[in-house]
Amino acid sequence: MEISKGVEMLHLEFIGNIIHPILLWDQEMAVLIDTGFPGQIEDLRVAMEKVGVSFDKLKVVILTHQDIDHIGSLPEILQECGSNIKVYAHDLDKPYIQGDLTLLKDGHIKNPPKGRVDHTLKDGQELPYCGGIRIIHTPGHTPGHISLYLKQSKTLIAGDSMYSVNGIIEGIHAPTVLDIKAARLSLKKYLDLDIESVVCYHGGLSNVNVNDQIEKVISY
Repeated sequence: MEISKGVEMLHLEFIGNIIHPILLWDQEMAVLIDTGFPGQIEDLRVAMEKVGVSFDKLKVVILTHQDIDHIGSLPEILQECGSNIKVYAHDLDKPYIQGDLTLLKDGHIKNPPKGRVDHTLKDGQELPYCGGIRIIHTPGHTPGHISLYLKQSKTLIAGDSMYSVNGIIEGIHAPTVLDIKAARLSLKKYLDLDIESVVCYHGGLSNVNVNDQIEKVISY
């Protein structure tokens, strides 16, 4: 689903789960935010080609955090694209993504996906890609969870900081959160942003009165 020009919400299915990685692109390059479950590289390729973006245009992967449904296809992407890809993640989740530490929630998995992180991200940092991407450190779900604000389209990529159902932001998914207090505090960072659309990894797009929806979630 197109959110705005050069911003596409992908729709991937995996054993009953529906997830929403984000694809950004312009004339020069494409950026993928989160990589789905292990083995979904072909799903990603097909989804990209549907919107007219070839896989070899992909130059940057940004990981919102370490969970397996977000980093799952990173190893395959790196294997195929090698040094042509730059991988970004927050410093606090980097060792888990690289396999230096056991994944905090998926530690029971025998051979978890892992891959290099080339650049670490900090709160407030801005990446120059595709009209500008602001990094918002939103810990709670994991220590290094980040959200992304796309300046050009006023879109918030919420990752797993919130979830939505049928276009309505329902709040924090408490069962999958490591630190609920931190997760609640993180949401307050959104109040300073001019947001027209929110994409939750689980639930997808919300674009009606989103600031009111976020304020309601925070006041729970």
